[in-house]
Amino acid sequence: MLVLTRKLKESIMIGSDIELVVVEIDGDQVKLGIKAPKNVEIHRKEIFDKISKENTDASNVNFNLVKKIGLINGKTD
Repeated sequence: MLVLTRKLKESIMIGSDIELVVVEIDGDQVKLGIKAPKNVEIHRKEIFDKISKENTDASNVNFNLVKKIGLINGKTD
């Protein structure tokens, strides 16, 4: 892990198109601003973890159920 020290209104660049700016420091809370292209998804870590888990759960297909409803072996009706 890279650890950097920044003061209020100082930035960190990630690549050439993502900038992290220290917007406010209030006690033990730091507010960050993120400047990034619109196609870059940005989530808090706990939200990212939840999305990843839901995607993993959704991809765990019960093939016996799929077979039963006829979506395997070319049957689609």
